[in-house]
Amino acid sequence: MKNRIIILFLIGFWLVFASCGTSKSKHHLPDVTNYNIAKPVITKQSDTVFNSGKNSFLKNKQGLWELYVEGDPFEIGLTTGALSDSLLEKQEKIFFSRIEDIVPSKLQQNLLRNFLKWYNRKLYKNVPEEYQVEIYGLSQYTSQNFNDIAPQYQRSLYLHAAHDIGHALQDLALVGCSSFAAWGEKSEDGNLILGRNFDFYVNDAFAENKIVAFINPKEGHPFMMVTWPGMIGAVSGMNKEGLTVTINASKSKIPLSAKTPISILTREILQHAQNIEEAIAIAKKRNVFVSESIMVGSAHDNKAVLIEVSPREMDVYDVPNTNQLICSNHFQSDNLKNDNRNQLQIANSHSEYRFKRMQELLSEKPKINPKIASEILRNKEGLKNIALGYGNEKALNQLMAHHGIIFKPKEKLVWVSSNPYQLGEFVCYNLDSIFKDRKTNFAISFEEEKLNIPKDLFLQTTAFQNYQKFRIEDHKIDVFLKNKTEITSDFIDNYKSLNPNYWIVYYKAGLYFYQKKQFQLAQNNFEKALTKEITTAPEKARIEKYLKKIKRK
Repeated sequence: MKNRIIILFLIGFWLVFASCGTSKSKHHLPDVTNYNIAKPVITKQSDTVFNSGKNSFLKNKQGLWELYVEGDPFEIGLTTGALSDSLLEKQEKIFFSRIEDIVPSKLQQNLLRNFLKWYNRKLYKNVPEEYQVEIYGLSQYTSQNFNDIAPQYQRSLYLHAAHDIGHALQDLALVGCSSFAAWGEKSEDGNLILGRNFDFYVNDAFAENKIVAFINPKEGHPFMMVTWPGMIGAVSGMNKEGLTVTINASKSKIPLSAKTPISILTREILQHAQNIEEAIAIAKKRNVFVSESIMVGSAHDNKAVLIEVSPREMDVYDVPNTNQLICSNHFQSDNLKNDNRNQLQIANSHSEYRFKRMQELLSEKPKINPKIASEILRNKEGLKNIALGYGNEKALNQLMAHHGIIFKPKEKLVWVSSNPYQLGEFVCYNLDSIFKDRKTNFAISFEEEKLNIPKDLFLQTTAFQNYQKFRIEDHKIDVFLKNKTEITSDFIDNYKSLNPNYWIVYYKAGLYFYQKKQFQLAQNNFEKALTKEITTAPEKARIEKYLKKIKRK
């Protein structure tokens, strides 16, 4: 399933880029005549510390890049690009090298291009001008090595729609995220606290250069967000008013053309809303082309709600007389929860399982604080603490997260996980301190070190080391199965021993023996897989189908 998600996401990238060469929007450029177009002067203090006036970009000791930029949209775009240009080029290489591997056929590329060339024709009309200008500034520092695919600005613009298009075309929840909020009697101090895992994985290289960005715009509220090179949209963030946004993918009907990318909508909310009412008003103005649950937390309201959006309608999930909110990857609001696709999502995916696990863990903890929130985000077990096997998507910690994040909106505190996944140290930042009295050439880490949450002790275990080995062997067995290569019994035994509670090891061993027509061994492994917690109903049905085939032989 994870490989399928990676493939569809990257194909989404290729599709938007390939189509922009023939799109009507190819001639469109934002108007920057009223902006100062002078490129910023960058001072390089070392390979990991860069300055430009009050703006800075540095890598902290935990391996997180910290970006501070301020100004109008064009200044923010130009400065972000100038400070992070080497990472921008590296990130593009990561995407395009993977895409060439996945779609090597020129014929397939042409077919996809012809299908998608009209899909994005109106995308630029659905991106607010200020963000087009910022993207245009940023794009001045992207690589020119890929201009044969699309010009720099179009590539950068369409990158922000790639997640949405991959999701929309396959009607697939590309991001299996989990999030929760607690306040009132459920919070240790009564103030709102939120936690979320952004379970989004392209490959290891993609997650290497996480950026914790602090943006001080000329218009709107100063804010922070966790992002990656080239991305100005928001997937997790909080502004100086104590308003937070996170997104969780859902399912519904698919539109016939591109609309507003979800990360651009959430960026607009983050920058321009100070409370839940204003966030809802902004969401109502935009038409999106994928279905998402946007969890909005507010220090002003001391609560959180879900703004649930789909291509055809929007609703708000706001339950009165409660002090917690949970979100996985299905809708809960009255207008959307009974949608047929949503009901299929609940029945066939791992969304409801993770939802129930969050309910279970929150019920075990009467009062939530940042340390407890991190423990919930790092939890690897299933319902009633059963062993799921490491990497199972039914777990809250699927060992694939781009980042975990915790917010305390009233205090303006945020904790961001460092690598790997959400297992590394959670680094704490104070937005009030960061945006107050900014000094010229300020280039030291922003972290509130005394409030950091230590790395997970799981990193020091044999189980984690075995999981890292399992990932290598799991890739190998996929190649062996694809090429129908002979596999030794020692390899299979070792492969299963590295992650013995994960159903997938027995399923893939069963597939190998089925290929070799060793049906008794195949049956033994398929039956063993069924004793484990299988991720989704369709995957369980697939195993049962193999067993029926074997019994007919």
